[in-house]
Amino acid sequence: MMAQYLGIKADFPDTLVFYRMGDFYELFWADAEKAARLLDITLTRRGQSAGEPVVMAGVPFHAMENYLAKLIRQGESVAICEQVGEVGGKGPVERKVMRVVTPGTLTDSELLSDKTESFLLCIHQGARNTCGLAWLSVTQGELHLAECASDEVEAWVTRIAPNELIYSAGITTAFEQRLKALRFTSSLSLTPRPEWQFEAALGQRKLLDQLKAASLSSWNADALTHAHAAAGALLGYAEHTQGRALSHVQSLRVQRNDQLIGLPLSTRRNLELTQTLRGEDSPTLFSLLDTCMTGMGSRMLKSWLLEPLRERGEATQRLRAIAALRGDSSGDASAWQKLREQLKGTADVERITARLALRQVRPRELVALGITLIKAESLGAASEIPALQASPLLAALARNLEPPAGCAELLKRAVKEDPAALVRDGGVIATGFDAELDELRAISENCDAFLLDLEVREKARTGIANLRVQFNKVHGFYIEISQGQLDKVPDNYRRRQTLKNAERFITPELKAFEDKALSAQDRALAREKWLFEKVVDDLQQHIACLTQVARAIASLDALCALAERSLTLNWCAPQFRPEPGIEITRGRHPVVEARLAETSAGSFIANDTSLGPKQRMQIITGPNMGGKSTYMRQVAVIVLLAGMGSYVPADACRLGPIDAIHTRIGAADDLANAQSTFMVEMTEAAQILHTAGPHSLVLMDEIGRGTSTFDGLALASGIASHLHNKTQAHTLFATHYFELTEFPAKHHAAVNVHVSATESGSDIVFLHEIQAGPASRSYGIQVARLAGMPVAVLNHARHALAALETQQTTSREQVDLFAPPPETASAGPGPLETALAAIDPDALSPREALDALYALKKINRKA
Repeated sequence: MMAQYLGIKADFPDTLVFYRMGDFYELFWADAEKAARLLDITLTRRGQSAGEPVVMAGVPFHAMENYLAKLIRQGESVAICEQVGEVGGKGPVERKVMRVVTPGTLTDSELLSDKTESFLLCIHQGARNTCGLAWLSVTQGELHLAECASDEVEAWVTRIAPNELIYSAGITTAFEQRLKALRFTSSLSLTPRPEWQFEAALGQRKLLDQLKAASLSSWNADALTHAHAAAGALLGYAEHTQGRALSHVQSLRVQRNDQLIGLPLSTRRNLELTQTLRGEDSPTLFSLLDTCMTGMGSRMLKSWLLEPLRERGEATQRLRAIAALRGDSSGDASAWQKLREQLKGTADVERITARLALRQVRPRELVALGITLIKAESLGAASEIPALQASPLLAALARNLEPPAGCAELLKRAVKEDPAALVRDGGVIATGFDAELDELRAISENCDAFLLDLEVREKARTGIANLRVQFNKVHGFYIEISQGQLDKVPDNYRRRQTLKNAERFITPELKAFEDKALSAQDRALAREKWLFEKVVDDLQQHIACLTQVARAIASLDALCALAERSLTLNWCAPQFRPEPGIEITRGRHPVVEARLAETSAGSFIANDTSLGPKQRMQIITGPNMGGKSTYMRQVAVIVLLAGMGSYVPADACRLGPIDAIHTRIGAADDLANAQSTFMVEMTEAAQILHTAGPHSLVLMDEIGRGTSTFDGLALASGIASHLHNKTQAHTLFATHYFELTEFPAKHHAAVNVHVSATESGSDIVFLHEIQAGPASRSYGIQVARLAGMPVAVLNHARHALAALETQQTTSREQVDLFAPPPETASAGPGPLETALAAIDPDALSPREALDALYALKKINRKA
């Protein structure tokens, strides 16, 4: 047996192997030691192998999923090795790894949250500073491809947010270190794979086979050779973990940089889209939006939120659909309520379909699938909901709700209404579906009647009143007679067991029935297992249609949730225009407003926002706690909601083109990467200055506060000037540097606004209103008083403040912070800088690096 285990383990050297032995999954040696540490289970030693004690640890088979979940959360992968042979044969029972569970290939609902996906990403480091990307969720039916520059990899990984990343073992050391650094900012598992698997021609063949196509031109993916290489390795790894081909993955989506509204990691974090700054799931924008009735609806809604398209067509279609569900265009104000009522109790068709395709589906999942298909058919044909025909998107979704012909009927006929959890337990196939199974069951189920009849007949024949006909698992069927009645035992009784006060016998008739009954039970279980597998096989032809039904239900559920939110929270439909600009009337921050309503802490103060070609930057001043950050965030949230196709928290909203939302808000250090608070601030600001453009929305909150006053003020003025003159983005620039209020006087597209506050005696009252002009003062000492600062400290601060203000007005010369630097400092890059920027050090061999160095020296001598 140990030789068998070592042979299996050799195929999975870097993976924990759960080796089935009876009622336990055992782990041995290093696997056992690691599992004992990670799972807090007992480590034992039993017997010897090669003269050394066998180190073991085990988990009960019925509790395996709980232990798997713990290991997956810690980034481990597990190979599940099952007993597939018959017990009692010669040698050890045949065993085989049936599947490999990894962080990026989860399919089991017990290991996955209803609202989250498990993504597997593959990156191929190609030539010419280009990388290929391929990713998928095994529970979805779609494969994604992309190509990007090497220096854009981190941004793509952030956006995709994979649970597991696979890469070639042959990549450069520098590139591998960059991938490993990603683990510090996300719970990412890294898995190297053999270099030969990353071959473009092989990848293209696998893609064509997967999609059953002769060419990739239909998806505009013919030229993406680096992505082909990544896709080949990705599909190979996914098939390896599942133990079979991914027959449900039948569509391809090519993504490009210019398709989506950019949402860098800092933006997702600062806007608290799916997690709070403390790492909690609520209260966030997604938790506020998500009132979906199904898990797949929640996942669809999250994908819309995190992947809004720059092109407005899809968002416009969703807005029209929401209007129809609200009754604005259909006249049926209760459409969304009727649909949500029917969506209650809907099964997760998307995940069940994936598990069906992978032949991992459970009996109760098939029952839930059958019920949902019947519900979907009635939902799509619901004549009492005219809203479904009032929008092109809703009409298309209604058509896609039609289930495959005969699928629901097959499930209803084949599977019991309340089946056992697992096929191996029996009691899964419905009565009447298979005559042979019904006959075998009848034999087993009629045991009691036969035994009672036999007992009555034998009592009458023998005259033994206390004779009993019984059964146990060890000795089978028997007739039990007490010691005092043994003289009445007939000649055809054969002794089976002797007890202290009784004897147990069997007769030829009882023996014949025993053979028939016990054989019937085993044959019934085997027949039931075969029938279940046949039903699963018969359903394979419907996988594509089931995937379409799943997407239609999820989309309809997400749209109904957005309709409900828009009505409940009093949101309006945004309008899109081709001219640049952001015009918001009485905008509100939806999460803050909801929290205020929950705590009865007052009503949210709405504010207007106007950004356009003639006024594209606001210099925002005002006290801490006055609402500057909330105002800035609410503008970004409204823009994002509109981009995903949702109504927005405002009285009116008109938006021009938006290609990205950038934020630099808050203060936090990065200990893992040895970066101070100020370094993180400058790094994020630099990324914004390099990537933002005229159609971007930029939020800058108190930039420069992490260093000395003069350094911070100088940097803030330089960043503001760059954003205004070079980037020309829509910018909200909050600052406590009062000197920056002079910025609009020398920059035509900038204006001063402030968050209003007033003093009441020694107290400060925050009005939270955005008003024109700069703030008159910062009220820092008043805010410190609200925080409970000791009176002595406050008095000292007031005295120091008065002295500093006097000194500033009497002795300090006026400095022009916004004067451009000398011409030489602002000149463009020279030949040396251009040549250096063109070099990709990760892609160079040692010889190529040396040649590049000599070339740079030659350029430098000429300069």
